[in-house]
Amino acid sequence: MNPFLIFILFLLFVLAFDMFFIVKQQTAVIVERLGKFHSVRYAGLHFKLPIIDRLTKRINLRIQQLDVNVETKTKDDVFVHLKVSTQYQIPKDRVKDAYYKLENPWEQITSYIFDVVRAEVPKMRLDDVFERKDDIAIAIKRELNDAMIDYGYNIIKTLVTDIDPDAQVKAAMNRINAAERQKIAAQYEGDAQRILIVERAKAEAESKRLQGKGIADQRREIAKGLEESVDVLNKAGINPQEASALIIITQHYDTLQAIGQDSKSNLILIPNRPEVASTMLTDLITSLSAAGKVIESSNDDKKKE
Repeated sequence: MNPFLIFILFLLFVLAFDMFFIVKQQTAVIVERLGKFHSVRYAGLHFKLPIIDRLTKRINLRIQQLDVNVETKTKDDVFVHLKVSTQYQIPKDRVKDAYYKLENPWEQITSYIFDVVRAEVPKMRLDDVFERKDDIAIAIKRELNDAMIDYGYNIIKTLVTDIDPDAQVKAAMNRINAAERQKIAAQYEGDAQRILIVERAKAEAESKRLQGKGIADQRREIAKGLEESVDVLNKAGINPQEASALIIITQHYDTLQAIGQDSKSNLILIPNRPEVASTMLTDLITSLSAAGKVIESSNDDKKKE
């Protein structure tokens, strides 16, 4: 077979093979004809002129994400590292702009992120950065969308995914938080102790009130019993003075018996003669009479004044 013919057939085969190409789903390919933009081809089987038409690199139409770490300073002079995640997509009708207008779109997006973060964060204190990270993300998205849409990039979402202060600052924040919790715990403990003291005082006051009432009732019953005893003795022919002396001596012996029941009691005995009760009664009456005279004299002096 003629070698020249073989070469011609091989060349035709190569050219025929180069005439067709396939574009995958969610991908776009720009076709240039003689170095000039010709068309954009999307998913499917396509035809191009061999040698005259050239395919550029394939452009991804799916949503992509770019993570950028930014170091900046807050209003209270704390350096923080922020991780900003930007989700972007190239619309089908902006493929030409996305390919021809920017040499390196990722550097462009990164520059805008740095610019916005370093403009917004220095206006905030560290605590505000944590609380208002959504505001930072919204500001980044707004600035990026306005700038990148002209280059064929649509900003879908921007997130501040991490805020990392200096290690010493984080340790100080943890100590502050721990001290605050200890303060609250101490306040609760103080309140509990105060309530316990108040309730204990109330219980003690109630106990003393009941104890006093019991003593008063006891004395009332004792007085009633003495009165009944005197009446019984009077009916038996014993005069009131002798009856009172008998009751006193009886109580005297009852007291001695009660004291003797405790082995550790200390006792001083007075002369125990029959006339002792009468003498004690006489002394008691004399003391009460003297006290009554003193009170009457004091009242008379107050009236004269």
